[in-house]
Amino acid sequence: MARFTFKLPDIGEGISEAEIVAWHVQVGDRVEEDQQLADMMTDKATVEMESPVAGVVVERAGEVGDQVSIGAPLVVIETDGEGADAADVPPPVQEDTLEAENPGVEESQILPGTGRGTAPAGRGGGGTPRTLPAEELPPAAAPPAEPPLHHQPSADGPPPRSGEDLGRPVLASPAVRARARDLGVDLARVRVAEGDRIRHADLDAFLRYGGGDGYHPPHVSRARDDEQVRVIGMRRRIAENMAAAKRHIPHFTYVEEIEVTALEALRAQLNARRGERPKLTLLPLLIVALCRTLPDFPMLNARYDDEAGVVTRHGRVHLGMAAQTDAGLTVPVIRDAQDRNVWQLATEIARLAAAARAGKLRPDELGNGTITLTSLGPLGGIATTPVINRPEVAIIGPNKIVERPVFVAPEEAGRGDAIRRAKLMNLSISCDHRVVDGHDAASFVQALKGLIEAPALLFVD
Repeated sequence: MARFTFKLPDIGEGISEAEIVAWHVQVGDRVEEDQQLADMMTDKATVEMESPVAGVVVERAGEVGDQVSIGAPLVVIETDGEGADAADVPPPVQEDTLEAENPGVEESQILPGTGRGTAPAGRGGGGTPRTLPAEELPPAAAPPAEPPLHHQPSADGPPPRSGEDLGRPVLASPAVRARARDLGVDLARVRVAEGDRIRHADLDAFLRYGGGDGYHPPHVSRARDDEQVRVIGMRRRIAENMAAAKRHIPHFTYVEEIEVTALEALRAQLNARRGERPKLTLLPLLIVALCRTLPDFPMLNARYDDEAGVVTRHGRVHLGMAAQTDAGLTVPVIRDAQDRNVWQLATEIARLAAAARAGKLRPDELGNGTITLTSLGPLGGIATTPVINRPEVAIIGPNKIVERPVFVAPEEAGRGDAIRRAKLMNLSISCDHRVVDGHDAASFVQALKGLIEAPALLFVD
């Protein structure tokens, strides 16, 4: 018998360590060649580690959530042949990509919000926090025992009695009886503090302590046990990137109200004539408006390397679309969004959304965006203050659409005041104040507003 030490290979991307997000073998398990051993997560990918040999697992490097350095032993396998070194094992193929940087979206096609990638469901990896089994949790002090009685007897007084103790129905006022009837409480079970008459205080005590035999009054929540959840995998990446973004970037947020009545009417007309093409949501139209506006505001379509002190203003729009998945927040990127029409954008949004939900985003579909769009869809609220997807310098957040009455402009109303129904939406933008001035952000949003409120301009050269 010999022992084979499988060392964590160089996964690429210049990383020095990776996190264990799932074990697929236990010590003592027999594994075959190419059998999956573990899932390891880097900053951008979840990578499957497969055994290069057959044998029995005798050692593992750590537990889920631990970091393992490149070149360090990951698994020791006892084989039937001679020992070998895993240093020359080729790096595994990256199949499940993930990045997590910003808060997210939720929409039927691409779920707006910010963060990054995901791991496939059912592997125990990715970013879903794992609830530790009881044997892994530190011992906790036992909670104090519930009082056995609704009224605690005093040291020098008689114990409380119930109707069952007395062997006969106890007395109660009509008001107490009516209240007990509404609550579904059997008065024979209620203990009496003084005398033989049930009072409201006795009923309150019965409700407070749950009746002593599992009784649970209606509309009252039950207490639940505390649970400890380790912050690992994708959730840890999101936490780290969010903290880094807020720590390094001085954010400011600007919000403007935009009327989308005409834009929504245009969207309905386009959908009525879409044929076999995908149904349009508001997002493709917003992206077209963004791409038409950004050339006049290059400071927003940029990335800031604060260590080198260099701002790169990009000529192409690589738009991050923040999405919410079961494993966490992810930001797939629409490459060269400026070259796509609304139908092509709708198709790409649907494709990336499906890949994100299935955990099948490729490395080239994540990262290196130039600006991010994040939306909570119908949950969008009045306004949002999204966190910038570092090292980008701006993130845009459309909020939910609401219908409200608005005054018609005097030149349109003729005599007197007139009111009409309008669809309105607040648009938020968060910017890096080291790179973008408030005037620039406000000017950009006003230019964007002009296109959205007159959507025919989106299709005019």
